[in-house]
Amino acid sequence: MVEKKAKEEKPETVKTEKTVKKAATKPKTTKVEKPELAVEVKEKVEVPVAKAGKRSTKALEEAELKEKKTAAKATAKTEDAKEKPKPSQKPPRNRLERAGKSYRKLAGQIDQAKNYSLAEAVDLAIKTNPSKFDATIELHARLGVDPKHADQNIRDTILLPAGSGKTLKVAVLGNDDQLKAAKAAGSDVNLSDDMLLTLDKGEVNFDILITTPEQMPKLAKFARFLGPKGLMPNPKNGTVTNNLEKAVKEAKTGKVEYRIDSTGIIHLGIGKVSFGNAKILENAQAVISSIKSNKPSSIKANYINSIYLATTMGPSVKVDKSNV
Repeated sequence: MVEKKAKEEKPETVKTEKTVKKAATKPKTTKVEKPELAVEVKEKVEVPVAKAGKRSTKALEEAELKEKKTAAKATAKTEDAKEKPKPSQKPPRNRLERAGKSYRKLAGQIDQAKNYSLAEAVDLAIKTNPSKFDATIELHARLGVDPKHADQNIRDTILLPAGSGKTLKVAVLGNDDQLKAAKAAGSDVNLSDDMLLTLDKGEVNFDILITTPEQMPKLAKFARFLGPKGLMPNPKNGTVTNNLEKAVKEAKTGKVEYRIDSTGIIHLGIGKVSFGNAKILENAQAVISSIKSNKPSSIKANYINSIYLATTMGPSVKVDKSNV
C-alpha cells in the first residue's frame, strides 16, 4: 500500500537555469476577469543585461536617449506647425497680367466679353498689333468635329484674293518643255536629275515642290525626307498636276493650304498688317466661306464653335460667328 501511494504522488518538477531564462524573456500574460469583460494585462519583465553588445547597459541607455530625442523633435514640429499657420498662396496670374505694360494697354481696347463683327475684328486686330515688324494676321477657328473620323478631317487649299504676303520659293520637276513654261510663270528652282542629287545630301532650297504624275516615281525614295517637312507633292493640294504653269502662278499669288489639327482647330495666316483692312477682310471672308463649304454631312449640330483674329504677337479678338 505504501508503494502504491508513493507512485501516485507526482514528483516535484525542478526548473533548470535554462528554463528560467526562457521564461524570463517572454512577457507573462495574466487574465483579469471582471464582471463585464475580461482584459489581458501584460506584466513587464526585466530583460537580462549582457556584458557587451546590444543588450549591454551602455547600448540600452543610448537607445533610450535616442528615443527621447526623436520624441522631443516630433513634439517640437507639431507645436511649430500649430503656432505658424501656412501662408495663403496667391492665385496664378493669367497671360494678360503677366504681359508688359504696352501689351496690357493695347489689350484694354478689346472687350473680352463682346463678340465683334468681322470688319470690327479686323480693324481691332490691326490697331492692337504690338510688334514693330510687319506681323501676320492669323485666323483661328474651332470646329465642332472629331478629326479622328476620316469624313471630319477638314483639309483644303484656297487661293487668297489679296495674296498671303509671303515670298515663297517654288521648285518644279517635269520635262524640258514644262520646265520652260514654269520658269516663265515664276518658278525659282527647276529640279533636274542633277538637282535631285542634292536631296540625297539633305539640302532643301525651296518652300513648295510641284511636279507632274509622270515624275512622281523619281521622288518616291525621298518621301521619308520630304514628307515630315510638308514638301512632298500631293494631288489634294494641287502640287501634282500636268499644268505646271498654272500651279506656279497660284503658289506665287497666294494659294495656301489649311487643315484641322488634333484638337479640332484651324490655324491660318490670312495676310500681313501692311495689307490694310479691306484686303484682310476679303481674305478672311474667303477662308470662312471655304471652311463652311467643307462642312461634313454627318455634322448636324454647331459646325463652327468660335472664330478669333489676332496678329503674331497681339491679343485675340473674338468674331461673332452668327454674322459671318
